[in-house]
Amino acid sequence: MRKFLVVLDDSRECLNAMRFAAMRASRTGGGVEILAVIPPDEFQHWIGVGDVMRAEARERIEAHFEVFAKWMRDRQGVDPNLVIREGEPVPEILDLIREDPEIGILVLGAGSGKSGPGPLVTQLTKASGTLPVPITIVPGEMSKERLEAIT
Repeated sequence: MRKFLVVLDDSRECLNAMRFAAMRASRTGGGVEILAVIPPDEFQHWIGVGDVMRAEARERIEAHFEVFAKWMRDRQGVDPNLVIREGEPVPEILDLIREDPEIGILVLGAGSGKSGPGPLVTQLTKASGTLPVPITIVPGEMSKERLEAIT
């Protein structure tokens, strides 16, 4: 089964990337893999404090994931899978793509603010010629209706 890989973060454009991936997966019989990456610098404290912070970060990610997962299951009939990793986002994305041969497309949401499309879009499009899968970049400002029309 071909899977759409989406990165879960706190950005506004993440929502459109999730919607696009779920709609495409639903219409093509695919799956959705959702990756959340916890930056390593969040836990550079004493061991006990770092462990508590790590557990709290995982709980936040799982709660955030469940919101998207419920919508995907209820509205699109897609049951997504969550992968949580610790490290730098781009290397973790690339590692997961290399490890899972079913991942066929990376879906990223692009910001529309003055700061540009976002660090993941910027970094991964620079390397797009050497990536093992294509990237779909979903505009963060695209309406739900337009997303439905193009998926």
